[in-house]
Amino acid sequence: MPEMASSTATEAAICSGSLPVAESIVPACMFAPDQGRSEDPSAEDSFVDSEGTNGESLGLLDLSNKLVLVSPTGEQYDSLLRHLRERIDEGCGETIYVVGMGSDGGDYGLDEKDMEASVATVQSLCEQVEADLILLRERSDTGGKIRDYLIRRRVGEQDFLEVRVAVVGNVDAGKSTLLGVLTHGELDNGRGFARQKLFRHKHEMESGRTSSVGNDILGFDQEGQVVNKPDSHGGGLDWTKICERSSKVITFIDLAGHEKYLKTTVFGMTGHLPDFCMLMVGSNAGIVGMTKEHLGLALALNVPVFVVVTKIDMCPANILQETLKLLQRLLKSPGCRKIPVLVQNKDDVVVTASNFSSERVCPIFQISNVTGENMDLLKMFLNLLSPRTTFNNDEPAEFQIDDTYSVPGVGTVVSGTTLRGLIRLNDMLLLGPDPLGVFIPIAVKSIHRKRMPVKEVHGGQTASFALKKIKRAAIRKGMVMISPKLQPQATWEFEAEILVLHHPTTISPRYQAMVHCGSIRQTATILSMNKDCLRTGDKASVHFRFIKTPEYLHCDQKLVFREGRTKAVGTITKLLQSVSTQAARAQQSRSQASKKTFREGAEDAAGSAGRPQSPTATQVSLKPGSGGRRRGGQRHRGKSLNTASVASAVPAGATDTS
Repeated sequence: MPEMASSTATEAAICSGSLPVAESIVPACMFAPDQGRSEDPSAEDSFVDSEGTNGESLGLLDLSNKLVLVSPTGEQYDSLLRHLRERIDEGCGETIYVVGMGSDGGDYGLDEKDMEASVATVQSLCEQVEADLILLRERSDTGGKIRDYLIRRRVGEQDFLEVRVAVVGNVDAGKSTLLGVLTHGELDNGRGFARQKLFRHKHEMESGRTSSVGNDILGFDQEGQVVNKPDSHGGGLDWTKICERSSKVITFIDLAGHEKYLKTTVFGMTGHLPDFCMLMVGSNAGIVGMTKEHLGLALALNVPVFVVVTKIDMCPANILQETLKLLQRLLKSPGCRKIPVLVQNKDDVVVTASNFSSERVCPIFQISNVTGENMDLLKMFLNLLSPRTTFNNDEPAEFQIDDTYSVPGVGTVVSGTTLRGLIRLNDMLLLGPDPLGVFIPIAVKSIHRKRMPVKEVHGGQTASFALKKIKRAAIRKGMVMISPKLQPQATWEFEAEILVLHHPTTISPRYQAMVHCGSIRQTATILSMNKDCLRTGDKASVHFRFIKTPEYLHCDQKLVFREGRTKAVGTITKLLQSVSTQAARAQQSRSQASKKTFREGAEDAAGSAGRPQSPTATQVSLKPGSGGRRRGGQRHRGKSLNTASVASAVPAGATDTS
């Protein structure tokens, strides 16, 4: 396998240094990944040898000569077209295509005439698959010119490619400021001007620290240009206009850097399903505080990471070098096993972006939010990122809820991510599980994607649904909306294979901690495990039980298990105690009936009492649950009055009748 040898040589070459100029070490096409195909990565250029087929098991034409695109035969053209379709499907709608580079050992590069003919062929292929051709870079080699193109499938007016990027890093690393600069197009003044537009709460503006999960979008058109244009009044962004003009939208999930908001950060990483993770490091502060925590979390969840070093305008050169050295040491360490690549020009951007989905390469950008230095490289890189997961629309629909709202004039609105399938307007779905494990039928009244009304959403897209005839209080984060075809069941107990990343002492049965699994966030107890106790670095199969309510889970779901400084990650292997839907419904109706009879009994007892009672006692006896609204000791007094009034009312009534 010559291509395997070339890729290992590539990794070795990159590991040996920080790769300031990636191109001098390895040709870009050799470095470009191509998942799931037996051909050389440079076969993405779709070159066919004039001698016909080679000895491949697939029986395809040999796509190795650089001149094949100049004048392909009919058979070769069909092979190229099929090949390109596969590439675009693998890349979820886009791929990077190199023209002028063969894999048959000949010189790289084409002369002017051959290049024009090759580009015309590629343009024709793009028209066949309804895609756009965008030139990324042109470079010279011994045989002539080589060009890299981005091929992106065209989308409809109401549709766009969506890539989610989680933004993490220590407090004061410049996360919200960078997002303010990227999305609003205005540089920062060095005193927090750019981030003010992103904060959602008053205390965030006062302290300058993000405490909630923020969502911000950056739109790119077909040419790769940013379409975000803030309006002149107040500088707000019209999300609907951005989405209408964009062929690709990057959604930034702005997470909290402070240690006390770690719970929110973990929820953002698990519940919002990011495709990539942007780790921010302040060049003057270096790798401090939560930086390693957030990096470890991204690695545990298998999210590819790229690093952005900020504040380079105010940092002395020697400290910047020290920070980069420490960062490279951390990324190369046995726990990470990444290949750090310092991005310094557009060539490096193309090389790293085309290789980023391999999850081994970790690009490092050095930027300044005040001067705008290297900001264009970061924008170009974000434009080249493609969604990591493919979704099948034929599967039954499933949607996980990560937030709820009550909108005046609309009613209850839920937001979250479509995990699979297709959800259309007025579809009937099952919402649940409630505290008893019941799923209730619900109709989708309207659908919005990034504040833009749409008629349907596919797997992998975030959306908001307005629901009919349900109160916001009945919905919580972690619930799902699911197709009735799946006949969902809620689960109390499950088994998981876990790895303890850090624990100060030992973990034994009956230990309780917070389990994050998708948008589920609930405390669970360890009932049993296949070891006596667990310490840092141990692996075990553990039996969990939820404390409060049953949840809807899948096998092979990732979970994060944390409590204070304790952290463990794992995968669900087995669902044990599922709630029977009939039993849960019967229990629900029984509990409602018992509440009704209790209320009627309390009213009869109060009415049959001969002497008048104090207004408080009567009020409490008529409304058994009303004590919960009062403050402090009054709540407990209300409860005692409640029981006392019922107790005193019954004998009084009995003495009167006798």
